[in-house]
Amino acid sequence: MKPDGPTIRAIRKARNVSLRGLEERTGLSRGYLSRLERGEIADAGEDKVQRVATELNVDLPLITFEE
Repeated sequence: MKPDGPTIRAIRKARNVSLRGLEERTGLSRGYLSRLERGEIADAGEDKVQRVATELNVDLPLITFEE
């Protein structure tokens, strides 16, 4: 699954959620989340991206690219 990092970052910031807060809510490390937002993770597991979508309260297709 290809995550849309810039969109994830924009939504996170718009919701005033820090990387640390998202880390606590998803169980994913800040380093991983940071790399995800910078587009350095081209193929993330659906479960991980779904955790981010759930915590940001958005639908999964909004934060992923179609493959």
